[in-house]
Amino acid sequence: MGAREVVLRLEGITKRFGKLAANDDVGFALHRGEVLALLGENGAGKTTLMNILFGHYTADAGTVEVFGKALPPGAPGAALAAGVGMVHQHFTLAGNLTVLENILLGTRPLFGLGLGRAAARARVERLSRDFGLAVHPDAKVRSLSVGERQRVEILKALYREARILILDEPTAVLTPQESDALFATLKKAVALGLSIIFISHKLHEVMAVSDRVVVLRHGKVAGEVATAETDRHRLAELMVGAEVALPHPAPGRAGEMLMELRDVSTPSEGNRTGLRRVSLALRAGQITGLAGVAGNGQGALADLVSGLIAPASGALRVGGTEVSGWSPRAALDAGVGRIPEDRHATGSIADFTLTENAVLEGYARQPFARAGWMDWGRARAHAEAIIAKYDIRCPGPEARIRLLSGGNMQKLILGRALEAGPKIILANQPVRGLDIGALTYVQECLIAARDAGAAVLLISEDLDEIRVLSDVIHVISAGRLSPPFARGSKTVAELGVWMAGQGFADAA
Repeated sequence: MGAREVVLRLEGITKRFGKLAANDDVGFALHRGEVLALLGENGAGKTTLMNILFGHYTADAGTVEVFGKALPPGAPGAALAAGVGMVHQHFTLAGNLTVLENILLGTRPLFGLGLGRAAARARVERLSRDFGLAVHPDAKVRSLSVGERQRVEILKALYREARILILDEPTAVLTPQESDALFATLKKAVALGLSIIFISHKLHEVMAVSDRVVVLRHGKVAGEVATAETDRHRLAELMVGAEVALPHPAPGRAGEMLMELRDVSTPSEGNRTGLRRVSLALRAGQITGLAGVAGNGQGALADLVSGLIAPASGALRVGGTEVSGWSPRAALDAGVGRIPEDRHATGSIADFTLTENAVLEGYARQPFARAGWMDWGRARAHAEAIIAKYDIRCPGPEARIRLLSGGNMQKLILGRALEAGPKIILANQPVRGLDIGALTYVQECLIAARDAGAAVLLISEDLDEIRVLSDVIHVISAGRLSPPFARGSKTVAELGVWMAGQGFADAA
């Protein structure tokens, strides 16, 4: 490795926000034709480091070199001009533009004649096929699911032919087969000289695709190791500074039916897939896992369970009684606790405090409201209790929630849902983008809620999570729901066949 050309070098990077040292003397090198994995808990400093690399932040100390030349600090275009591309953790897309327009944005004028759009479209479609990133080039980004938007971000970076590519959780929306195809493509690319920084919380992916691993903890480099000389357990321990035991729950004991869907259909809206005669049973004391590639009806099912939409046909029963007038308020009154897919857009209000976010779904009822007036003392005490119980690392209950890391924001949303004592829990991508410590904590909370008698609907594109936590597994594809599969009865490859839609054809 030492003979390879260094294409990126960070030395002594330090960045402080007040008393918080987000990066403290961080340094590492990336070589030509290498995949370097960057690991760390939420808040460990990975995002700050990448923002410094791209000129969004200016380091208090340290230097960044690309292909032997120093990058000017605070110049966002410098990294792009130097051949560095990045798929950011939070999307940077224009919702009112199409997929193709977003990919071309910044590379050429969007409007006018003779701009080579046909060639650009063909190239985007080829990249989509090669990398298994299915998305329609003419779809408006605002109509896409979270997972589909992530695919557009990956395509946008690949389109610019970066010589250094930084990927942040690139496989979150892919089937196992598509992930394997992406890894194979990345290996071909690095063989031709592309260099990659691979940021992922999936340790098995890091072990499969990377050559070296750099681990950040509390803003410092906690360790650097060749992938061939380590394992998942040692990497997890480096990340959190202590031994990590992932949950492996015993099977749940299924109780009474708390929610049932019988032949439920909902309309598709634009590129958003509706449900097609879905039947589903959610039972007390059971985690029901829903696997599938993003955009196949998970959003419609989550919206239905949480009361945002009602069945167009078929029956919805709660506690054995068929319901009508289904709405978010009716769902809350029926004991549905909601952990939504997008913690930024729908799970919280960025400029509200932790206290305000903690009571978003209960502010109009006791104990937070009396005779039409808010009891802010009780609301604040409630937020403080959630902060303490769920180990939310924050300045305090009056801090704006946008200042929190993703993991701490997710803990607040989790606490809000669980402390309401729900009978039914919608957990939609509950650990997406979380580090191993926060991930383990969230999963343990869901298991405890199940064991206390709640019915949990776990929607996830992470098959490892689905297979470990779920008592019963369904696969959703093109709005259709598979039969229930007992835990351990299907391999990853077999579930992948259903995710790709082939299982439905074989069963027909």
